[in-house]
Amino acid sequence: MAENKNNLELEDLNEVMRVRRQKLQRLNELGVNPYPYNFKRTEYSTNILAEPNKYIGKEVSVSGRLMAIRGMGKAAFAHLLDSKGRIQIYVRKDQIGDENFEVFNLFDIGDIIGVSGEVFETRTGETTIKAAKIELLSKNLRPLPIVKEKQEGDKKVVYHQFADKELRYRQRYVDLIVNPEVRAVFVTRSRIISSMRRYLDGRGFLEVETPVLQPIYGGASARPFVTHHNTLDMDLYLRIADELYLKRLIVGGYDGVYEISKDFRNEGMDRFHNPEFSMMELYVAFEDYHWMMLLVEEMISSIAQEVVGEMKISNQGREIDLTPPWKRVTFFDIIEEYTDKNLYGKELEDLKKAAKDLNIDVDPSWRQGKIINEIFSEKVEPNLIQPTFVTDYPIELSPLAKKHRDDPKLVERFEPFILGGEIGNAYSELNDPLDQRERFMAQKKLIELGDEEAHVLDEDFLRSLEYGMPPTAGLGIGIDRLVMLFTDQPSIRDVIFFPQMRPEDK
Repeated sequence: MAENKNNLELEDLNEVMRVRRQKLQRLNELGVNPYPYNFKRTEYSTNILAEPNKYIGKEVSVSGRLMAIRGMGKAAFAHLLDSKGRIQIYVRKDQIGDENFEVFNLFDIGDIIGVSGEVFETRTGETTIKAAKIELLSKNLRPLPIVKEKQEGDKKVVYHQFADKELRYRQRYVDLIVNPEVRAVFVTRSRIISSMRRYLDGRGFLEVETPVLQPIYGGASARPFVTHHNTLDMDLYLRIADELYLKRLIVGGYDGVYEISKDFRNEGMDRFHNPEFSMMELYVAFEDYHWMMLLVEEMISSIAQEVVGEMKISNQGREIDLTPPWKRVTFFDIIEEYTDKNLYGKELEDLKKAAKDLNIDVDPSWRQGKIINEIFSEKVEPNLIQPTFVTDYPIELSPLAKKHRDDPKLVERFEPFILGGEIGNAYSELNDPLDQRERFMAQKKLIELGDEEAHVLDEDFLRSLEYGMPPTAGLGIGIDRLVMLFTDQPSIRDVIFFPQMRPEDK
């Protein structure tokens, strides 16, 4: 029975599309170009609706997509959606003429049109454009999902067919048409990135570009994507981070450089991870991780003030206060707080036992760093709701960070956490080439033991350190996670226009 219903729905859809193609043919017969080259728009809908008294009686031209049509014989009301908002138009046969009204009757919901006419106010008080001229700018051949609104008490509830998340991600163009709140998320995303740029540029940091295709991948613990260069006959890797190239620029004499870029990691997908994601990495000479903590809380709170208008934001039903200073806790202290286990300096077998006591599965190939990090991820991270800097990580987890000045078992590293997720990573950067070589060799042993995410050895980067890199503070901020935070979105796929998807089932 369900199969018959699906077949009927498909036949209905095909019939609708067939009718639209017939209308297209009729438009061509009438000498109407259904896909003209341009249209001169003078106003956006929001300008008119924001100051109706300024526009009443004025001639305007607007353009956008038809989202509703209510025919009344020789007249019709319709709603036009442009990139800013929605406005009503009124079309009368005796106003635009018989031929143009015949053309108008061939329009469908989803068509892109241009309207010129006088602004007036209807008897119900709605600001409307009375069409003197109406043009088809692009004929819609595939119907949009039906969107319905219903007033329930003092709330407007939206019902529509385009609610399936996977379909929305695959057909983001339709999602943006029928869900204005989705468009707003991506406008906010752009504003966040612009605000971050202004903050960094205003402090004298230089925005740079480094290679996406790299002969040796590095700067993070991750598996890369591999491609092949035909002319050079060599494999190349899509970058997993910008770090090693940006630090070469610090060696070269720049005091502060940053890059906002796409990085690529061949890893699993979940609500915090997409194989292609956006990062901001910043490196500043003659500073350390204490200085960088101050910059992070100032930069994030500055973005909040500019984009949201205040330091407090609401996300997943919780109020987050971004006002500096943020809480600071050390890595091993916070683990002990949530597990009652002191893991500092413990040997491999002790860590395996601790993980078992905490019901955490451990892969036989894992070494100390991997086990400690898994315990932290499962037992601590979900509790870090308000902005928190977790500092002083074990050296095994941070092959590119400088040893802690007070404890050689640790490194000078911090990660900022908000709402149970990490949004960044920062170090006092390791600039001792001999120590860096030893760390790379330790990572090489992990690769031999089966750790596919361990860091590979980069001889050219070591050579650059041998020329001398000043004391340096480095930072990476996940742009997508920051956008999730500011726009109250539960998944990274909600803040990426076109997230990675499995092949579509035909």
